Amino acid sequence: MIEIRKAIKSQATEIACLVMMAMTDDCCLYFCGDGYGLDDFRKMMTLLVKREDSQYSYKNTLVALDDDKVVGISISYDGGNLRQLRQAFIETAKEHIGKDHSGMDDETQAGELYLDSLAVLPEYRRRGIAKLLIKATKERADNMGLPCVGLLVDKGNPLGEALYAAVGFQYANDSHWGGHEMKHLTL
Repeated sequence: MIEIRKAIKSQATEIACLVMMAMTDDCCLYFCGDGYGLDDFRKMMTLLVKREDSQYSYKNTLVALDDDKVVGISISYDGGNLRQLRQAFIETAKEHIGKDHSGMDDETQAGELYLDSLAVLPEYRRRGIAKLLIKATKERADNMGLPCVGLLVDKGNPLGEALYAAVGFQYANDSHWGGHEMKHLTL
């Protein structure tokens, strides 16, 4: 049986791999400087998940567990804290993947719990795990007093967009992030 729980620090490596799955290899490579690749990005993301002051922190993560195996994640945080939380990414990226992202556009804003990353291992898909994670994320927003959950979905990801529509997300506006055209959806 799948359980949704708050993540713990020792799950950082599994969480980082799922974040990269959510971002796609193309997007991860977009963030890397010359001479750096996916292994470098994975090491950096693992460090960020272990931190408490990062947008990708285990503290911002819900995990779907099959026994003790992490099979899915939902990473979310108050959109009003994005710039503060992003500092860890900016500093770590300069050091570990050789690129300065200090001029990056904001992908969220105050007033929403931003669903930064949602991913389920391929062999566990189509079992309702993503929906369980979204439901738990919405409950988290309610508990934090935030009126909605917001996310970006790549315009080239119709399956992702269909999943979000099926659980009630609605189109808010167009956006751009990680070198891709995106849609901002809210629930």
